[in-house]
Amino acid sequence: MKKKILIIVSNANVIGPNNRRTGIFLPEVAHPYAEFTKADYRIDFASLTGDTPYLDALNLADDPDNLEFLTGKGWEAMQKASKLSEVNVDNYDAVFVPGGLAPMVDMPENELLKSIITKTYERNAVVGAVCHGPVALLNAKLSDGTYLVSGKNITSFTDEEENAYAIADVPFLLETALTEQGARFHAGAAWAAHSIADGNLVTGQNPASAKGVAEKMIGILESSDK
Repeated sequence: MKKKILIIVSNANVIGPNNRRTGIFLPEVAHPYAEFTKADYRIDFASLTGDTPYLDALNLADDPDNLEFLTGKGWEAMQKASKLSEVNVDNYDAVFVPGGLAPMVDMPENELLKSIITKTYERNAVVGAVCHGPVALLNAKLSDGTYLVSGKNITSFTDEEENAYAIADVPFLLETALTEQGARFHAGAAWAAHSIADGNLVTGQNPASAKGVAEKMIGILESSDK
């Protein structure tokens, strides 16, 4: 039976006091989509509101996986994303949250998202996120009341990277916030591929890390069949 992946995306399209345009960073959804497709997984999309999500970094469309996502079935499917509250996430083997600045707007405090992330993690399905996507893990609490990220080896877009990218636009620094909730944060070289698996939790640092996150998620999913 095919593995089923739910990609959960933000609906935000502006961020910060200067209304910076944003969305889901194209390679952070396109590269994992390509890897999940190669693995012959079923891929569905859900957004927080059910409205059409936005894409950022369309200037990177010349990348083969990005172009295939835009012109193939990926972007078409993402535009028709289901409303998260109407999805039975228990039917999925994994959830994945791509970044871009958009998740920093509508994902830090979304209670439904936190509940879904926690339940997915606690039933030993795979939870993956990349770049600003790990903000979906922030403020998520396990059934024992502890923060999900507490004691976990994770990464995300780093404070160093943010200071050179969108420090004037983001409401807080993600690395700092995750660390404050007890995460064992591992920062790789700025802008270089860096991803970490800790049990069934997989995180990646930046756009270059998106493929690696998907590969690690696939490795966990395939090993669970053995």
